[in-house]
Amino acid sequence: MNKWFFGSLAALVIATGVGPAAVRQLSVVKIDSGELQGALADGVVSFKGIPFAAPPVGELRWRPPQPAAKWTGVRQATEFGADCMQGRFGPPPTAATGAPTPRMPSEDCLYLNVWRPEDPAARNLPVMVWIYGGGFTGGSSASANTSGAGFAKQGVVLVAMNYRVGRFGFFAFPALRDEHPEEEKGNYAYMDQIAALQWVKRNIAAFGGNPNNVTIFGFSAGGVSVHSMLASPMARGLFQKAIVESGGSRDSVLTARPLRADGVDPNYPVSAETIGITFAKSMGIDATDQPALARLRALSADEVLRGAPPQPGANAPSYETTPMLDGKLITETAETAYKAGRQPRVPLLLGSNMGDTAGNRVRARNKDELFARYGQWSAEAKAAYDPDGTTELATLVQRANDDFGQAEPARFAADAFAAKGSPVYLYRFSYVQTSMREQMRAGTPHGGEIAYVFGTLSGGRGGPPTPEDLAVSRMAQSYWVNFAKSGDPNGAGLPAWPRHAAGDGQIFEFRPDGSASAGPDSRKARLDVTRKATEAGKRAEF
Repeated sequence: MNKWFFGSLAALVIATGVGPAAVRQLSVVKIDSGELQGALADGVVSFKGIPFAAPPVGELRWRPPQPAAKWTGVRQATEFGADCMQGRFGPPPTAATGAPTPRMPSEDCLYLNVWRPEDPAARNLPVMVWIYGGGFTGGSSASANTSGAGFAKQGVVLVAMNYRVGRFGFFAFPALRDEHPEEEKGNYAYMDQIAALQWVKRNIAAFGGNPNNVTIFGFSAGGVSVHSMLASPMARGLFQKAIVESGGSRDSVLTARPLRADGVDPNYPVSAETIGITFAKSMGIDATDQPALARLRALSADEVLRGAPPQPGANAPSYETTPMLDGKLITETAETAYKAGRQPRVPLLLGSNMGDTAGNRVRARNKDELFARYGQWSAEAKAAYDPDGTTELATLVQRANDDFGQAEPARFAADAFAAKGSPVYLYRFSYVQTSMREQMRAGTPHGGEIAYVFGTLSGGRGGPPTPEDLAVSRMAQSYWVNFAKSGDPNGAGLPAWPRHAAGDGQIFEFRPDGSASAGPDSRKARLDVTRKATEAGKRAEF
């Protein structure tokens, strides 16, 4: 072989970022802000770190996302953009461990990533847009656990976007009312999500995707976001199907607090503006001062993230940042919209996990205290949860947390959509990876289904995935892919998953033994009494 061959091969390796076995010159993709070139690996082309909006920094902090700047030449889209500003979860990787250098979070974070099949001729592929969880305080579109490569291998174009979180994503303040009065206020995280969906509508055809066949899906806060997009008038027409993984739907779980009025909602007695004023005061900024907003924007990103250090003897309240009722983007909660029948008529796939206890909002020192919280239905709750009186308190509290936070809200939303004629598919994920069963005796935890859905199972603490684990993953991902393609998860070789009918008491379960089937929900009595207590307002006491 001559020098020309080796020189050309080296150039292609540099251009694509892959080894000789997969070397191929990638075509350039043109989008509305410029040209992109991605990376090819194992039959999948990925485009990472694509700006879908301008960096929300300086004067653009606490503003809706603005258009991304155009560029000239070909932008190499081979590295993830920074995660949005957030606290660090766990110790950072170090050189001694051999781990890669961590990407430091930044306010300059409005980037998204696209994975597509290698075939450059593929067109009109279904599109799935992932919205990460993290309690609206963290999360990343660059997690290895949610790589889009597995979906791309199944003929899907997968998009994952970043969105602002914490005080950067949800913030209200009196001085913001008059600045740019035509703009939406407060829910900047949701504005980012809508901006990313608008980007998909404009640009996804360039990657082989069908802009009229878009499925949004998310987990936890990402699932809450999906419900918010379903209820928001500003998101209509930006997607055609939705999947919610452990995303609630009932009020008071990361839903929407009043923008300005205190004391009008027992779930959120403190308004978003009061939270903003309290934060400013903790930073020595008086909300009535003329330059208050400028001073807030002059704070460093770390100061906004962490706030002022506690002062000796200080007892100032500290409130979490959550979505709010801003009157334009979020005009009502998902629960309110669904009860009134104002949800869009779109196919919906949703559910929760066997041990889904995110939030742990239910607390009790003894069984009497626990069941008293169900009010007039306390005897019914005892019969449903502890009929022979032998179940341990910790187990009862865990189950109540799961039912109030996830299982009953999923059924409520499923019933609401089915009653309006939407195709609905309700699930419970009860399978636990073989190597993790000793550590997860309560069942599949919050988020435990994600690696199965994305096809990213790894060794973990107990060893590599077994053939059974991988078979469950292939099955779960196939259902999600089929749903994205047609609005129906069923397909050849898969156990039948019937449409949900409101009030039928049925559920489709990914069972602990690796099988999957539909049948009567063993939790029906528990969820029935949970619904009664919830709709009587008892949730505010939990």
